[in-house]
Amino acid sequence: MTSVELHHVDEGPRDAPVLVLSGSLGSTLEMWRPQAQLADAFRVIRIDHRGHGGSPVPPGPYRMADLAGDAIALLDALGLERVAWCGLSLGGMVGMYLGSEAPQRLTSLTLCCTTANFPDLTPWRDRIAAVTANGTAPIAEAVVSRWFTPGFAEQNPDVVAEAEAMMAGTDDAGYAACCEAIVAWDHRDRLPAVAVPTLVIGGSADLATPVDPHSRTLADTIPGARLAVLDGAHLATVEQAAEATALIAANAAP
Repeated sequence: MTSVELHHVDEGPRDAPVLVLSGSLGSTLEMWRPQAQLADAFRVIRIDHRGHGGSPVPPGPYRMADLAGDAIALLDALGLERVAWCGLSLGGMVGMYLGSEAPQRLTSLTLCCTTANFPDLTPWRDRIAAVTANGTAPIAEAVVSRWFTPGFAEQNPDVVAEAEAMMAGTDDAGYAACCEAIVAWDHRDRLPAVAVPTLVIGGSADLATPVDPHSRTLADTIPGARLAVLDGAHLATVEQAAEATALIAANAAP
C-alpha cells in the first residue's frame, strides 16, 4: 500500500537527538502531552497513525507494514536517518516491526504496554463489527475504562473525558482498518531479529496487554531487552507520567 503523509508535531531543539512518539489505537498525538518535557532534551516528533487524528484515512484494511511504511516515509521527508522510537500499544507494534525489518533507522526502541500477538482474536473481530455498524463513539467509554486504573480514573475525570473524546473522534473506517492490522499481527517469530537497544515498559494493572505474558514475552525474546513495570493500566505513560518519562528519556539518550 502507498504510504500516506502523517500528521505530526515536531518540537524541541533542531540539533538534539530525535525521539518519535507513536500512540495507541484510538488516540491522537495529544496522548503524549504528559511527556512534553522530553522536548527540552530531544527533538520530539509526535505522530498520528493513518486513520487517526489529523492523518489521512486511506481505504482499509491496513497491515502493520503499512503503518511502518508511513513512519519511514515521514523520516525520509524530514531528512532523518535514525531516530529513537517510543510506541505504546499499536505504536509499539509499529516500533517492533521497524526494529526487526528496518533496524538501521532506529537508535533505540521503547515498547510500552504492547504485544507481538493476541492469542484470542475474537474481541478484535467483535470490535471491528461494532465499529463498522455503529462507529467509535458507542464503544469509547468501554475501551477507555481499560486505559486507566479505577483509582486514577476517579481522581482524574478530566483525563478520562479527554481520552474518551479522542477515541470517539477517531475516524470509524480508520479505526476498523487499524483493528484489521492488529488481527493480522503476529510478530513473535521476528522478535529475535530486533537489532536495537530495547526497553519494554509494562503496566501492572494493564488488562489489554498484561505484563504476563505480553511484556514479559517481548523482554525475554528481544535480544538484550530490559523490562520495567509501572503501577498503572494500559496508558501507564499517562498514569505514571514522571516515571515513564524518565525511563523513555534514559533509553532514548545517545
